[in-house]
Amino acid sequence: MSAPTLPSESPSAAVVAPSGLAIEFDKVSIAFDDKVVLENISFGLARGETKAVFGVAGSGKSTLLKLAIGLLRPDSGSIKVLGEEITHMSEPELFELRRRVGIVFQESALFDSLKVYENVAYRLMEEGLPAEEIERRVREVLRFVELERTYDMRPSELSGGMRRRVAIARAIITEPEVLLYDSPTGGLDPVTSNTIVELIVKQRDVYKTSALMVTHRLQDAFTMATHQFDQATNKMVALPKGQHCDVPMSFLILRDAKVIFDGDAHQLATSRDDYIREYIS
Repeated sequence: MSAPTLPSESPSAAVVAPSGLAIEFDKVSIAFDDKVVLENISFGLARGETKAVFGVAGSGKSTLLKLAIGLLRPDSGSIKVLGEEITHMSEPELFELRRRVGIVFQESALFDSLKVYENVAYRLMEEGLPAEEIERRVREVLRFVELERTYDMRPSELSGGMRRRVAIARAIITEPEVLLYDSPTGGLDPVTSNTIVELIVKQRDVYKTSALMVTHRLQDAFTMATHQFDQATNKMVALPKGQHCDVPMSFLILRDAKVIFDGDAHQLATSRDDYIREYIS
């Protein structure tokens, strides 16, 4: 299926992100046994920006996310998250940093033995917040993802799409400065996938949280680049041709362990690289 038309105006018309970088990779490499997974990777995620990461299976997309949160350490290079060098951080130091980062795993990773309320509230309970404050915030984020009625349900009672929305609620309840999405629509049907994309666009446009989103679905990122959340109607709406969304959106493509593209929608749409043109067609 052909991808939707991307914005084609000059990059200079793009909205400028807040100053500084939320995530910065500088010449990062990692290998498992004799297989090089990422080699000399450098890129930055600006504060307030959303960056979609693409690549064929095995190109290192999920590894990149694990490096960004300190679950893996690179063989070489530097990684900064919210201005802090994490490459040599101790586990307690990483734990403190992760309080400022929300993660949405591909398979939701909910605790099946806990109710939705307990899943969403888990990190707040760990921090020892008062019960009344926890309940208020849980109901608030469940309302945001339009699942407040699932409060007392268990994950086994939810559909795949609902579980993914609960996972997003759990990720945003701590009001993180950065969100990491690992294939948030993976394994979902097109209609449910669109619901998740609309929720991600809502989070992006309402809270303007910096986000790194790994995905294998070009359609998802193209939709995000050409749509914006309308708070008046509580719906995602298509932007007029030639208009950018208010929140900066960019694209990163991995191939053969390296970055082959890092730029905005205009640059992607007008790339003359044969591989990229075939990849997005």
